Amino acid sequence: MGYQPRRWAPRKQPRKQRSRREKIGPKSKRHEGLLSGRDISEEQVPTSEEVVNRTLSRLNILGSQRFILPPFNEHFDRWLMNLRYVLSEFELSPAVKVDDQFVNERSQALLDVELKLKESRLKELSAEKAIRDFSDAKRLLAQIESEYAVKSKESESKRDQEVGRLSSKVEDSREEVAHIAQMKTGLFTRVSKKARAQKESEATGRMVSAENELAETMKFFAVEQERLRDEYERKRQPVIEQIRDRQKKIENLETDGSLEDRWFACEALVDAVNALLQRKTLPKK
Repeated sequence: MGYQPRRWAPRKQPRKQRSRREKIGPKSKRHEGLLSGRDISEEQVPTSEEVVNRTLSRLNILGSQRFILPPFNEHFDRWLMNLRYVLSEFELSPAVKVDDQFVNERSQALLDVELKLKESRLKELSAEKAIRDFSDAKRLLAQIESEYAVKSKESESKRDQEVGRLSSKVEDSREEVAHIAQMKTGLFTRVSKKARAQKESEATGRMVSAENELAETMKFFAVEQERLRDEYERKRQPVIEQIRDRQKKIENLETDGSLEDRWFACEALVDAVNALLQRKTLPKK
């Protein structure tokens, strides 16, 4: 028996059955809401009370927000943007209807806090410059003190040399006068009283001159030291004042001076919202 090839019958494709869910289609939230007798828009739109409470809560948070590290002015623009966003969301809510008085109060509060923050920004920038000036003043003070120390030491060294030299001269003159006064024996016995008196007078003159020169020299160096001290204080005092002034500005830089101004601004806006509620009965959904 010969080989008979197999006949391939076309395979029947199974009929695709649509599920009941596909036939009916998924129920939309809108459809479910209609079936339940509720409009989905009622669930999404907050009530006037919710809008007001959320706004007041956000204003209180912004009013008490602290900026931890300087420079604080880098946070001002973001803080103002958040504040404007809160107010814009409040005013654009369909549950709230603001009046001209609220708009004026809101605008005034924003203008006031913007000006205050601008002042704080300038103060901070001034304080940042004070840090650089403080370092420069400290270096200048160190230079003034170093120069005074060098000049004072040089003056003292010259004084010691001159005083030492003149002291030796005075001592030699005194010894000479004492020696002449004792010339009564020995070789000097042949010297007449007149000659001895002449020598003693000349030696005494030299001694007095040396003593006067020593006194004048000590006085000169005392005046010189006083002059150097006055010059040092004259240069030093303004620098000390600069350092104190810059130090105060630097200390102010370490605290956020805008906190109080931002708090007052948010309090003014809270009052404006509350005043609006008293003037009008907000629509309830």
